[in-house]
Amino acid sequence: MNRSVIVTCAVTGSGDSTGRSPEVPVTPAEVAASALSAAAAGAAIVHCHVRDLETGKGARTVALYEEVVERIRAENTEVIVNLTAGMGGDLNVGPDDDPMNWQAGTDLVGGLERLAHVEAIRPDICSMDCGSLNFGDDNEVYVSTPAMLRIMADKVRELGVRPELEIFDTGNLWFAETLIAEGLVDAPYWLQLCLSIPYGTPMDVGILQAMVHRLPPEAEFTSFGLGAMQMPMVAQSVMLGGHVRVGLEDNLYLERGVLATNAQLVERAVRIVELMGAAVQSPAEARKTLGLS
Repeated sequence: MNRSVIVTCAVTGSGDSTGRSPEVPVTPAEVAASALSAAAAGAAIVHCHVRDLETGKGARTVALYEEVVERIRAENTEVIVNLTAGMGGDLNVGPDDDPMNWQAGTDLVGGLERLAHVEAIRPDICSMDCGSLNFGDDNEVYVSTPAMLRIMADKVRELGVRPELEIFDTGNLWFAETLIAEGLVDAPYWLQLCLSIPYGTPMDVGILQAMVHRLPPEAEFTSFGLGAMQMPMVAQSVMLGGHVRVGLEDNLYLERGVLATNAQLVERAVRIVELMGAAVQSPAEARKTLGLS
């Protein structure tokens, strides 16, 4: 069991959730305000995406990221800022008789272009999705190839940013181990074990435990589940020696029928951690744990 826990809040994500809850932040001002509220509630790390101001869909516009970070830093210089570097990997394959006819929603760019905002801002952490994934039941694929990831890992290391290695299945973990073995990621390693996203790792404690047992030395990990499994995964992750992630990217509800805010989800996670007899790390403590300046 982990007795000293880092809480991450995934503030908004890029999924089609804005129409399902008015609490999902869209504008940079809303994302920053929600992140700051989460930090005040006990989150040491705020994981941020940005959204198109007109459509509310996920975006990778550098200026939007810059505004979010500037607004956060104007109020709080201690909280650890984690920006996604996963945007730009969406491929919507065409119909069966014309699969090369990419469909609406395709946004596929190379590894360096996915890091444009990271290079401009140099946040504390950026996330890197460590493999490709069939996403949902139709023709959408998230593309993150070994060549792209090596380019990204090398660049992130050059920029002095800590990568958060996003693990969606055991193959992703294998490749994360490869990046570490090749010297493209510096210790301490920060890995996110992502459960219940179709079709990655299912919500299965046995599989999670097996993945934890494969983690390399000097690794810190956090994990999460979607929807109603968000809070059970808080306890499970801590029991297996890890940290926790909650937030509106992964779950919109505090309980059945009750929409949540990011601050409320963090407060609930902190309470669970403390009831288990563990302590929640401050941003300063989390910086030491993760080797951040």
